[in-house]
Amino acid sequence: MRFLYQPDSVLTAADLETLALELLSEAPIPGVEGCGFDSRVIRQTLLQAAVDQKSIKAVTDSTRGTYSDDYTLAQLHTVPPAELEAIVNDLFVQQAAMILGPVPRIICLDFVDIHYHGCPHAETGELCHTKPRDGTSQCHRYLAGFVLCQAKPLIVAVTPVRGDEPKSDAVERLLDHVAALPFSVAGLLADRGFYDGTSIKRLDAAAPVALPTIRRGKQMAEKLDTAVSYWTEYVMYEGSERELRFPLAVCVSYQQGNRGKHGLLVRAYVACDLADRTPKEVEAIYQKRSAIETAFRTMREARARTSTTDPVVRLLFVLVGFLLRNLWLIVRWGVLATPRRGGRALPVWFRFELFREFIDHSLDETLRRTWEVPTNSVGIPATYSQLDAG
Repeated sequence: MRFLYQPDSVLTAADLETLALELLSEAPIPGVEGCGFDSRVIRQTLLQAAVDQKSIKAVTDSTRGTYSDDYTLAQLHTVPPAELEAIVNDLFVQQAAMILGPVPRIICLDFVDIHYHGCPHAETGELCHTKPRDGTSQCHRYLAGFVLCQAKPLIVAVTPVRGDEPKSDAVERLLDHVAALPFSVAGLLADRGFYDGTSIKRLDAAAPVALPTIRRGKQMAEKLDTAVSYWTEYVMYEGSERELRFPLAVCVSYQQGNRGKHGLLVRAYVACDLADRTPKEVEAIYQKRSAIETAFRTMREARARTSTTDPVVRLLFVLVGFLLRNLWLIVRWGVLATPRRGGRALPVWFRFELFREFIDHSLDETLRRTWEVPTNSVGIPATYSQLDAG
């Protein structure tokens, strides 16, 4: 992947379009057999749908240089999911190598749920269930890894999650992608969704782990019945073949009127291989993972809209959103940020919204967007005009 670096020049909308298309050119689109098409046009259509948060149909209906929406989607339906996941995660590795370097990093893990009202495309196991929103609890789910870095918070790994597979299988796939990154993992921060024995074992085998516990059971209640922070050990599935022991960091803090609440707040964290830190330090590290919500929000701002039931096309749209978000961070830090002592000064004006507008503007010319519509050749009836005059 070519990287744009022009310290003595300017950054144009066409430059950003070229960089984005170079990323998308790696995505495999074999196309319908015997159906000739220009894959660059397909990718340009996909890119404009992403940066403009539109459907493929909305783009093809308003441009002269694209194929029809049915034709475009027919080609996108041929994308092989396993190959797509492997190639995009290789691109994440390349993006990380550009601006992160070999310094050990902490990675946050979280599930991304895209709520869905339709039926399964082929199997019911494609869909997961989550908290109801907008009248549905069904969703397509993705597991993402995010680097904890204030100036360069890149997404570094993504894998789709099926509803009929254990979460630990998705964790296994994601950690395989993480293992290819050009730096060592200093720690893994996960949320309560990973609080099960198999997932904890797999995470602990890869790097130090911190994740909050779920408040249930007499043993956990006894651990949380305290007024001071302390280290202890917790036994999960005690007495069974699945028995698992791990360090537990119990943290006590004062709510100080936050959200109208007062008194002590007691939290507990699974904290494997973090015994060299105090429980409060474990909690402070974990709370930094809240930045992952911004990463997911910006991905949604570059996700094409669709009503297709095909989970592969939906996966493609999500991965394109993450790739574009990473490209924005690379350009912002590598090309536009001002070097200074203590770290580069990021250009606060170069928001993700502006990045998308640059690409959208360039694609308007490339795809020959139409800025005129036919009128009805009748206008306002004369009787209405007479009434206004009276």
